[in-house]
Amino acid sequence: MHPALAQARPMPYWLDDPARPDPLPPLSDAAEADLVVVGGGYTGLWTALLARERFPSRSVLLLEGGRCGDQASGRNGGFASASLTHGFWNGLSRWPDELQTLDRLGEENLAAIGRTVERHGINCDWRVTGELSVATRPHQVTELTELSEEMRARGVEHTLLDQAGVRALVDSPTYVGGLLEPHGTALVEPARLAWGLRQACLDAGVVIHEGTRVTALDRGAAGLRLETASDAGPGGSVRAGQVALATNAFPPLLRRLSLMTVPVYDYVLMTEPLTAEQMAAIGWSGRQGIGDSANQFHYYRLTRDNRILWGGYDAVYHYGSRISPELESAGPTHDRLARHFFETFPQLEDVRFTHRWAGVIDTCTRFAAFFGTALRGDVAYALGYTGLGVAATRFGAQVMLDLLSGEETERTRLEMVRSKPLPFPPEPLRWTGIRLTTRSLAKADADGGRRNLWLRALDRAGLGFDS
Repeated sequence: MHPALAQARPMPYWLDDPARPDPLPPLSDAAEADLVVVGGGYTGLWTALLARERFPSRSVLLLEGGRCGDQASGRNGGFASASLTHGFWNGLSRWPDELQTLDRLGEENLAAIGRTVERHGINCDWRVTGELSVATRPHQVTELTELSEEMRARGVEHTLLDQAGVRALVDSPTYVGGLLEPHGTALVEPARLAWGLRQACLDAGVVIHEGTRVTALDRGAAGLRLETASDAGPGGSVRAGQVALATNAFPPLLRRLSLMTVPVYDYVLMTEPLTAEQMAAIGWSGRQGIGDSANQFHYYRLTRDNRILWGGYDAVYHYGSRISPELESAGPTHDRLARHFFETFPQLEDVRFTHRWAGVIDTCTRFAAFFGTALRGDVAYALGYTGLGVAATRFGAQVMLDLLSGEETERTRLEMVRSKPLPFPPEPLRWTGIRLTTRSLAKADADGGRRNLWLRALDRAGLGFDS
């Protein structure tokens, strides 16, 4: 293990917080509600809160298998992007005719989150900082230049930076160029945002049961019925008028969704707070969120007390879509991330890490969320955010509520909302394909960005991992 990791606690930094609320009791008997939301991450919390705001006469019940915000919503880097399409390139390649509308809706969505944070007094350090994409190889400069040309043609505000320009913002000897988008990204303390939304839901009259796993969903003579289980005692059952599924990477309750996403582990480190001298050594006075331009990329940002969160690079899939707490600290990825950190910032050689962790991302083959209904239109789902869901989950919640109400809205008319990604194949083809793809992406990074036959085939099919 890298010596800088010697004292790192194997738990998410964001959840290691005295502000973490006490758990709510599980469901232990029968209940009913007009709308039942399954999942207490961002998607579920936004759905419950917006449902109470849009339909105040309807009862809303939220069921969470663990504690609200404990999974992806409390483990991510805290990048809240206005993009609903997993970035400009992905949106341009898939929905070029409606990208301008999607970008506008995304900007409106991000602004609405900021207003919600302010209105409910959520102490989550919400800051609109913008994002800096950095190039560490010459071919990445070429790619950023091509991106800049497309963005300029579509009126997207940005600045293309040469080596001196990017190092004036953040100083790393690995940087050879960059692209700064001053708007469109906010940084947030992700678990505190989830806890704030949880409290807002409770204040709005949402009933929440934590520690309550939903084990079955079906339609009977009396309508929709959900069965639950709990580690604390007997489970319960719920009669629902409608159901919104917000299960992220965990197994869905609808068989049709079983091949639509795969769980991918993302790994993260957090440093100790930097001293004033260490901050001066790297600059970063703009506090932008940063991502490098490789296929296997790192993302990093500052916290309010000047720690550096450093994550990404490996995206690890386990055979059979396995999810287990033991996978959060297994393998060499944390050690690899530590080495990459000091290669990027050698001037921080004395810095040590205080936390290391991982979280599961719900990846789909088009990289952006997809939506739909089931059971005669009374069940809606939003899944597949692929790691860019901190802000997009609010949009997904709105889409689900539109679909459940039968409303035709600007959102439901979008091709992005009406279409579905291609499913992943069953095992063992799924494992083989994902392994081949990740190895091919690593090879492309090392080979000047050249995509091999496998990646080019995925590009033509509209499948797999974007560059």
